[in-house]
Amino acid sequence: MKIPLLKNKREKFQDLNPKPLRKQILDNLFLFGLFNLLWFLFRTGKKPSRITYPCQQEALRNASIGLGSAIPIISFTAIFTTVKSWFSYSRFLVILVLTISTIGTASIAYTINSNTEVFLDINSINSELDGASDIFIVNGEDVAHINDLIDLMGTQNRSFYQTASVGINQGPDGLIAVDDVVLLKINCQWGKRGGTNTDMLKELIRAILLHPKGFIGEIVIADNGQGRGSMDWSEANSEDKNQSTQDVVDSFCSCSYVSTYLWDDIENIEVDEYSEGDMNDGYIVYDSLDPETNIYVSYPKFETDFGTKISFRDGIWNGTGYEDRLKVINLPVLKSHSGFGVTATTKHYMGVQSQGLTNGHDRIAAGGMGTLMVELGVPTLNIIDALWVNANPESSSSEGPGTSYTEATRVNALIAGTDPIALDYWSAKHILLQVSEMIGYTNTYSLNPDSTKSLGLTEAFGVWLNRTRDELLRASLNVTNDELKINVYANSLNFTAGPVKNNDLWIYLGSIGGSFLLIAATVPFGIKYYKKRKMK
Repeated sequence: MKIPLLKNKREKFQDLNPKPLRKQILDNLFLFGLFNLLWFLFRTGKKPSRITYPCQQEALRNASIGLGSAIPIISFTAIFTTVKSWFSYSRFLVILVLTISTIGTASIAYTINSNTEVFLDINSINSELDGASDIFIVNGEDVAHINDLIDLMGTQNRSFYQTASVGINQGPDGLIAVDDVVLLKINCQWGKRGGTNTDMLKELIRAILLHPKGFIGEIVIADNGQGRGSMDWSEANSEDKNQSTQDVVDSFCSCSYVSTYLWDDIENIEVDEYSEGDMNDGYIVYDSLDPETNIYVSYPKFETDFGTKISFRDGIWNGTGYEDRLKVINLPVLKSHSGFGVTATTKHYMGVQSQGLTNGHDRIAAGGMGTLMVELGVPTLNIIDALWVNANPESSSSEGPGTSYTEATRVNALIAGTDPIALDYWSAKHILLQVSEMIGYTNTYSLNPDSTKSLGLTEAFGVWLNRTRDELLRASLNVTNDELKINVYANSLNFTAGPVKNNDLWIYLGSIGGSFLLIAATVPFGIKYYKKRKMK
């Protein structure tokens, strides 16, 4: 015969005072919300693209509505079925906590859902006109890499490597020679998705160092963030969000001759050229305004960590003269801009001039960035970073140039070429504008290169891009924004799944609807409480 075990005082108390149904439900509601959130994270994983599939879209709607309204609905029922007495402060506290948790859960879900990934179907187009500008685009997660871009350029006799002999991606007309000093002009003004992607940057540095004839030159990454730039952002644009530009450089051995230079440090120092005997780092400023755009041209001259003296305009100073070994690769991020609609190849040259000493920003609308390119030289190559873009237009509160992780859309594309106008026009029209519409925007005039509407902007993108084009044409440079004069060479993966549109709407509805239900649940108790107080 078994002897029953004696219960301690706590167990006896629990037997006499079982957990109220309300408390049990509320405990389960916490788990309910937690499991919903974990389910969403597990199903999405590290690939936001998974939410583009029909089953995921339906599940996301259910999860979004559930997160926003299931908790208050259940709590509403629980409160009404278990309340046996007058309203109390404890019940009010429960409702208040549920209200806050509803809004908080919706905010978390919005943060997770904002990293949308869209798929663009880009096809090659051959112009029938002579002298057409070339655009090269690699589109898709598996092909949006520097080596794939170099290979694509090579198929059209645009060799990346300059060599005496002809071979794969190399030849006498190649872009980068073995002893060149390659200046990678990035965007370091913004962290997160606003700056140049550091994964792409690392791939480009590696590709240069792997020159088929053995690279013996130097690579320097530079930019002027106009007083707010950094080469070491703690939150960067990369898969590993801690991987800054400086981290990328530090990952290569010193024998590779790779370094950074932050022009912010010298933006307020006016100097003369090396040829005039001034060896100090700083900015050269033209004495007079440009007659067409009224910009004061300015540009940096500086010494790298390895002792190389660089004049952005004149080249490499060897002590007695300048050597034509400086190659500039322009690496802008494709994104919207609150003042000028779109920032890409041409607008990116704001990071070459000194705003502290001159008036560059004020002359963008007049085509001033074109003047800088005319006077200082167009880049050897432009590579637009469209791995993540900010496609939120002026009508949104999330437009660029600053771009958080949740404000960006993943596109997985790199776009290259030597014509800055063709690149900006085509990328805005066929990437940024399309993505903006795919994620649910309809008022997208600020991203349209054909639009002259400047409402809410300093100047319409289409207007100032045309003025920049005209400035380059006056210098007899071959640029165009006529699509009939643009060749598009694409290595684009085809997708059948479309993008998610307006998923944030479901979250908003769930959150707002749930909050209204909670308020409705609170009102009866408030009335009872008021009557009780009045009776006393």
